[in-house]
Amino acid sequence: MGKTRGEAMRVTDEFRTRLVQLMPRLRRFAVALTGDLDQADDLVQEACMRALSRVAQWQPGTRLDSWMYRIAQNIWLDRMRARKVRGEGVALEMAEAICVTDGRDVVESRLSLAAVSAAMAELPEDQRVLVALVCIDGVSYKEAAEITGAPIGTVMSRLARARRELHARLEGVPDDVALPLTTAKPGVF
Repeated sequence: MGKTRGEAMRVTDEFRTRLVQLMPRLRRFAVALTGDLDQADDLVQEACMRALSRVAQWQPGTRLDSWMYRIAQNIWLDRMRARKVRGEGVALEMAEAICVTDGRDVVESRLSLAAVSAAMAELPEDQRVLVALVCIDGVSYKEAAEITGAPIGTVMSRLARARRELHARLEGVPDDVALPLTTAKPGVF
């Protein structure tokens, strides 16, 4: 069964323009989820292919970014589940040319970024998604709740746990030391 004239219209100007404008944000989201530029690019490409093949499911006048984030998140979650079932694959990659740069700032920045990426990778999937949406891409709690399908209170509590966990990992707090949920007032227990 072919597309109707109305379905074909959805893949024209408005949809294409909005999708192209969304690409940088979608890529940032994908990098935050995967922790790898190549995997992020693959995720964005697959999300776009899925969106274009299912454009009839998108409702014009609704938020395209929420729909695309949800598609990317679902693809990523499917990959994570498949990886757990099949096990971690190791790809042989060609050696890259090494660019030697002398500078303390560059080294410190790379170490900091590596530490944050490693800490992000240790977060549970649901928390990593929310950190990517709210802290990296800047969506509101309400938008994050709509994108993930979680209640706003759940979004807030998951983000609080994720931030505490990231802080603990980046500051070197041992796993057996519990961080307080809130700061208590002096004299109040």
